[in-house]
Amino acid sequence: MSLTWQDELRHSVRSAAALRQTAGSAVAPDLEAVLDEYKMAIPPYYLRLIDWDDPADPIRRQAVAAPGELVTLPEELHDPIGDRRWSPVPRLTHRYPDRVLIYPTYLCSMYCRFCFRKEQLNESESGYPHDDLAPALEYVAAHPEVREVILTGGDPLVLGDDKLARLLARIDAIPHVEAIRIHTRVPVTLPMRVTPALGAVLGSVRMLWIVTHFNHPRELTPEALAACRLLHRAGAHLLNQNVLLKGVNDRAETLAELYRGLVYRAGVKPYYLHHCDMTRGVGAFRTTIAEGQAIMKQLRGHISGLCLPTYVLDIPGGAGKSPLGPSYIQAHDGDRWWVESYTGDVYEYRDTGT
Repeated sequence: MSLTWQDELRHSVRSAAALRQTAGSAVAPDLEAVLDEYKMAIPPYYLRLIDWDDPADPIRRQAVAAPGELVTLPEELHDPIGDRRWSPVPRLTHRYPDRVLIYPTYLCSMYCRFCFRKEQLNESESGYPHDDLAPALEYVAAHPEVREVILTGGDPLVLGDDKLARLLARIDAIPHVEAIRIHTRVPVTLPMRVTPALGAVLGSVRMLWIVTHFNHPRELTPEALAACRLLHRAGAHLLNQNVLLKGVNDRAETLAELYRGLVYRAGVKPYYLHHCDMTRGVGAFRTTIAEGQAIMKQLRGHISGLCLPTYVLDIPGGAGKSPLGPSYIQAHDGDRWWVESYTGDVYEYRDTGT
């Protein structure tokens, strides 16, 4: 009998001993030292996706704590994208003029090893009472420039249906809020959470965007695809943001397969490809920007524009996201421009605009 989503969370693997019961000698002998610093939680569903015979398995790399997380580079930060710098009230970040982040919970369906909030998740309490969001909601109501509220965390979809429904109703009742966005990895790591009852809750929102986080084509399982279809039926618009991760998806062929699968099988538009943040202890996942640009260049023209995300860097310290290119302008002289096509050929273009 399949587990409910609540049972999946209760049976998540959180200790080295529990992981060894599944994987035996494939588990690093010094894993306990890592778990003294950073939480681990892997639901049984996602654990079953791991190929334990492959030490470099991309699913395993995302889920299982590793000794490399204890290595911190001088450039890495406790709060790499400045959540706290831009937090005027508790559990809210107002980094961009017309949108805010709200953190209903810091609980996750799985603690991803590359997470840019891994230290905040480790420090936070197990969850938040719903009423603790009052200052954040009052802030939104008092700032008419805020047109979009983004629920993040943690993962907002680990909240129960009733709690989530009350929160969405309170946000949706603020007249100047035109859209609600939910960032979630639940369709990837806990797809059984996406139930018809959840769909009914989500379907009550005027304009809802859900941003999923698929990193590898093997995550596009029948269960994950079914979850995406149910979210579509609930009326949500689906986007995907993922992270460029060394040893997971740092090949153009892997990302092409992922992005085609998202668009053609899941109906999810790739939105952002994030350069891996300067989070402490995730250096083993970080490629160079030049490597990321080369991958994007290999993708352009070879997959549909629907499948192509924007490659971005979240500037450390909280300055926001900036596109990283690559650039296809090879030269410029007055009104003459030399532009490279996706095939690598260079063409002259005369700019006759006034």
